[in-house]
Amino acid sequence: MSLSKKIILGIIIPVVILILWFGVTAKGLIPPSLLPTLQSVKDAVVDMSQSGQLQSDLLISLKRVLQGFLMASVLGVFLGTIMGMSKTVCAMLLPLVTTIRQIPMIAWFPLIILWCGIGELSKVVVIVIAAFFPVLVNTLNGIQSTPDGYIEVAELYKLTKLERFTKLYMPHALPHILVGVKLGLGVSWMAVVAAELVAATSGIGFRMNDARSMMRSDKVIVCMILIGLVGVIMDKLVSVLFGALTPWEKIQNKK
Repeated sequence: MSLSKKIILGIIIPVVILILWFGVTAKGLIPPSLLPTLQSVKDAVVDMSQSGQLQSDLLISLKRVLQGFLMASVLGVFLGTIMGMSKTVCAMLLPLVTTIRQIPMIAWFPLIILWCGIGELSKVVVIVIAAFFPVLVNTLNGIQSTPDGYIEVAELYKLTKLERFTKLYMPHALPHILVGVKLGLGVSWMAVVAAELVAATSGIGFRMNDARSMMRSDKVIVCMILIGLVGVIMDKLVSVLFGALTPWEKIQNKK
């Protein structure tokens, strides 16, 4: 399918939604407090941008995501590698990791607030917990899927654990790790918005919740659109990184 055809097909539904939105609001079928007009949303974007409110909240949320995501990625890759390379460690930790992973993110909020308060630390902790498991699980799967034949060769040449990791496990597990990183980044962005909705005095989630309390549906929609756009941009950036670090994956997909 050509790129132009993909673009046309991709914008059909958004255009239909905008047309329906315009028609419904123009006829006054839905109160503006529930569904604002397109013009009011545009005005809200201009107002929030000119005041610097939108940029400030976005930068605060992105800073929190960056801090928590980097910590979660390092911890996830480290622990996933150790569990993948050691059957003993994996047998000890996997049941606990699997159990904790089943706890919904929202269920952690009360405990995290009790431990960390409603300051910056609580947001970062939420992001770390949310992003940690996708990175860990994909790293573990990548390490464990290394062919046994490769491992036997490594044992034959008496490679050290570090040499096995750098020359054997890492090249094979890298695509899996990057998938985990991509998933973890997406989850991080959703987690910070959720955390800011629950307890925060700044950030894009807080701004959306504040607008909701003031019955400003136009600002709520502006924040929602911004959240979606930033999420798409982050996903595309990680995809570009994925392609740059694993060029052989593109070759295999073309075959």
